[in-house]
Amino acid sequence: MNPIWLYGVTVIVWGSSWLAVKHQVGVVAPEASLVYRFALAALVMMVLCVLRRERMRFELADHARMATIGLLLFCANFFFIYSGMETLTSGLASVAFSTVVGMNILIGAALFGEPIRPRVAAGAALGMAGIAVVFWPEVRAFDVESGTLRGLGLVLLGTASASLGMLSSARAQRRGLPVFQANAYGMVYGTLFLLALCLARGTPFDFDPRPACVISLAYVTVFASVIGFWSYLTLVGRIGADRAAYASVLFPVVALALSTAFEGFVWSIHHVIGVAVVLAGNVLVLTRGRAKPPIAAEIPTPETAIGKAT
Repeated sequence: MNPIWLYGVTVIVWGSSWLAVKHQVGVVAPEASLVYRFALAALVMMVLCVLRRERMRFELADHARMATIGLLLFCANFFFIYSGMETLTSGLASVAFSTVVGMNILIGAALFGEPIRPRVAAGAALGMAGIAVVFWPEVRAFDVESGTLRGLGLVLLGTASASLGMLSSARAQRRGLPVFQANAYGMVYGTLFLLALCLARGTPFDFDPRPACVISLAYVTVFASVIGFWSYLTLVGRIGADRAAYASVLFPVVALALSTAFEGFVWSIHHVIGVAVVLAGNVLVLTRGRAKPPIAAEIPTPETAIGKAT
């Protein structure tokens, strides 16, 4: 699939999932809710692997890599974010998660030796600035004494875990590990880690049978987990974790659009300006820059990454 399509699917699916996640926190403990989500998602993924007759036997080292992805992406990431969203608004949580763009650039350079591409770094900075403008009223109303500081810290921990997981997935793909099977096994391992966490914490496995909760669980299972992670991690393998992570900057924009349609959200001037800045950063990250002189022809650039991906 073309990277632009993968990018669009990721933005729409994950951007809309923030509303669904709000129905998954509150009544049921975060770790229990996540066990339901990823146990179902893992089952769906495994069934699809069997139907597609995918290769399912891997070496022990590959299972170690998939377990690492499961721990970082399908356990710690969501546990911290779900826990943080108990005291944060979805808008502020989205702002916090958008920092994954910068984390991917910095962590990728520090731990994995990934090059810092100036065009991507500039676009990421522009995008996060736009998000800050969009949600400035929430940022300005931030109260340290209200308990939201803990929530923000948890979401940032989850974001750091997500960044490490994305970079680990990119390295696994470079070693030839297929995305679909890696996700399937990763979700199995993530579910096992979550089960262990529930047992260690003595978490009760409550279930909220209200239609909104059941429907939102189905959505985050099939769309956000199965489809979203397949499209996103495939994109990571094709264009790099730094560029793919820019999709997270657009998640709050999708959430705002849905809020306008279903929750009566009213746009103001700072929302319009912020969205415009985000889109400008998006264009900077995804479009081609000026042609390089012949002497630099062999140096990897964003445009050559897109070209190879297509």
